Amino acid sequence: MSKLEVLFLSAEDIESLDLQPDEILDAVEGGLRAHGEKQVVLPPKDHLSLEERYRGHFNILKGYVGALDVAGVKVIGDYVDNYKHSLPSELALLTLYRAETGIPLAILNATRITWMRTGAVSAVGAKHLARPGSKVLGHIGARGTAWYN
Repeated sequence: MSKLEVLFLSAEDIESLDLQPDEILDAVEGGLRAHGEKQVVLPPKDHLSLEERYRGHFNILKGYVGALDVAGVKVIGDYVDNYKHSLPSELALLTLYRAETGIPLAILNATRITWMRTGAVSAVGAKHLARPGSKVLGHIGARGTAWYN
């Protein structure tokens, strides 16, 4: 058996990539296109509610990217009162696996890329779904994803 090595990317590692808006938009638009062409599998997300106890919940998302032959699972905690702990309301962790064998490849702090992706989906949706001639996209929000919208 080959040696198991798992790459860990911290929040600082992700931030140091200095991803630019055009890169993010291109990647998200490409991913949405691949999904439409059935090259990406995105089953419905699962949901674990802790709303009554902590005013929060977890979203569990799964996916497979054919072009990379990689599967992944992302867990997003969304806790509206996290500001009381000097934390963002949305925190995410992504694990990636080689699809052929299930070997873990990477663990990423996915908080910032989750915000980026959410904002980019809004922009790509507006690009393709807005009335011709539209020039303004309005957004109301104040949490992490709002900054990227």
